[in-house]
Amino acid sequence: MNKLEPAIQKQLEQIQRGADEILVADELVKKLKLGRPLRIKAGFDPTAPDLHLGHTVLINKLRQFQELGHEIMFLIGDFTGMIGDPTGKSVTRPPLTAEDVAQNALTYQQQIFKILDKDKTRVMFNSEWMGAMSGAEIIRLAASSTVARMLERDDFSKRYKSGQSIAIHEFLYPLIQGYDSVAMQADVELGGTDQKFNLLMGRQLQEQAGQSPQVVLTMPILEGLDGVQKMSKSLNNYIGINDAPNDMFGKIMSISDDLMWRYFELLSFRPLTEIADFKNEIAAGKNPRDVKFLLAEEIIARFHSDEAATVAREAFIAQFAKNRIPDDIPECVLNAGTDGIAIANVLKTAGLCSSTSDAMRMVQQGAVKMDGEKVSDRSMVICVGTNAVFQVGKRKFARVRID
Repeated sequence: MNKLEPAIQKQLEQIQRGADEILVADELVKKLKLGRPLRIKAGFDPTAPDLHLGHTVLINKLRQFQELGHEIMFLIGDFTGMIGDPTGKSVTRPPLTAEDVAQNALTYQQQIFKILDKDKTRVMFNSEWMGAMSGAEIIRLAASSTVARMLERDDFSKRYKSGQSIAIHEFLYPLIQGYDSVAMQADVELGGTDQKFNLLMGRQLQEQAGQSPQVVLTMPILEGLDGVQKMSKSLNNYIGINDAPNDMFGKIMSISDDLMWRYFELLSFRPLTEIADFKNEIAAGKNPRDVKFLLAEEIIARFHSDEAATVAREAFIAQFAKNRIPDDIPECVLNAGTDGIAIANVLKTAGLCSSTSDAMRMVQQGAVKMDGEKVSDRSMVICVGTNAVFQVGKRKFARVRID
């Protein structure tokens, strides 16, 4: 790629931030050189009433495009939501009812404007054009692709080879998502990496319609609190954007120091140079916790308020950083012989660890405290007559009495 003029280069750097892939980058540069606001599309099926931070990765990228002066088209897939997105599914997904879709779509509109500028965002519904399509027109749309092309999709291919059923209507989903780009005359469409097939279908259908094909920009799938699985309510590793400030702060502080940088890249609006400075400061000895504080405050301020972020930070410091014991911790009494009870058995029986091996691992990792003092001896025995508060990690407490 030849050297770009500074204004285009600056836009490109911002657009590329956190992106997984841009197809095709040269085409994006040509579109940016047109000197007009580009039409940026991202579609969301209203499959659940609440959004979590994983969903906001795409919305954050929309905001970046918005701040660069481009036209944001937030598409609510009220028509496709009633089909059910087959992406990544090993079985046919049950479609939503029209009532479910309408209610969820309403809550989406209430939540997205915590990130996007309402006055500069076009909220669109694909039922506007798909609902008006005749049966003949839908058949013509279906004729624009082939079964062989559909089976190039990894999830369809796996299901076909394993003998699992694929309903005919599932083949319509990527076609309709692609046709949305035709109807909206999109210049750029955003989606997760798992949406690549559908996004490329948009390029294909636009070319068939005589339009300039959209640029496809895929964003990574955000890992949840465990740092392994994608953020998901069903896996209970999510941070909901409607979570209470204190809960949100505690969840963010629970992520690993390594995962923190991933969250900064995909969720923070801070300049990359500032994030690079944070990394250098930690390498020089700064406590990663202090940088994680800044991430938590930024996100809570976005979805609640600056004041809520400050209060949540103070509450977290009071409870955890200063080892303040919560008021409502569970209590239990353990019966022991004259020899007492091993620390691993205490932690397991008190419900602080899932097993004695898990408890011993927590001790080895330095995650166990007794009355605020770290326990480092895995063979430690808790004597009869002990009445103490045991803590595992940052958020698990129990008061235990040994009789």
